[in-house]
Amino acid sequence: MREITIGQYYMADSPIHRLDPRVKLAGTFAFMLTLLFQKNFPAYVIAVLVLFIVVKMSTVPFKFIVRGLKPIAVIILFSIIVNMLFVPGEPLFKFWLFQITREGIVMAIGLSIRLSLLILGASVMTLTTTPNELTDGIEKAFGGLKRLGVPIHEIAMMMSIALRFIPILTEETDRIMKAQMARGADLDSGNLIQKIKSLIPILVPLFVAAIRRAGDLAMAMEAKCYNGSVGRTKMKPLVYQKRDRFAYAIILVYIAVMIGLAVLAPRLGFGF
Repeated sequence: MREITIGQYYMADSPIHRLDPRVKLAGTFAFMLTLLFQKNFPAYVIAVLVLFIVVKMSTVPFKFIVRGLKPIAVIILFSIIVNMLFVPGEPLFKFWLFQITREGIVMAIGLSIRLSLLILGASVMTLTTTPNELTDGIEKAFGGLKRLGVPIHEIAMMMSIALRFIPILTEETDRIMKAQMARGADLDSGNLIQKIKSLIPILVPLFVAAIRRAGDLAMAMEAKCYNGSVGRTKMKPLVYQKRDRFAYAIILVYIAVMIGLAVLAPRLGFGF
């Protein structure tokens, strides 16, 4: 639980931290969307290089970002096994009713790389953007939807609060687990059913704590006369700087390169 990095903010003064949150949102969405439609390894190599450069510029320790992959290691491993066993193609190894195919191995490797890069890309955005900046960026970027009756401010506020609650609930879970272990609770031994039962003393107080924190937050917002986006002003209004326009240009170049690879790589024999 301590390894979750999405939703946390790493305080630093770097070129990535100083970028407009709208730029970081656009860059993250472009990074994710281009990865979802890629089926060639040259595109993954470019995505890794771009992510590495962004991480170095953000001054966030690379180990701190990579450890965010630990909580989803089980999901990645499950996806690899499913692809290796059930993707049809040239069989390499057979046992009982299952077979491992060459296409399944290639697909599994590509999927694991894609999932890892998606998590790392989202972690970089949240680590370099405060919840308030993220809320303002979402509201400003999608402000045109207000004309269609979409409560974009409320949606942005809910997303920001949800992301902010991730590290808070993680810390709360850690404290509850330590308290239960101090009382003699055994959380590690036993079979699968016993381990699931041992989670009940953790989940019940965790839900109670989450509801209590949500109630405290609602009372604090009411005490400060919060009534949504009506009549609200910004202490720090978002204004594009020269560095933001330059970052947009880099994002457009990255999108063009990835689209070009998606079209040309299969013709050159790099697709899978």
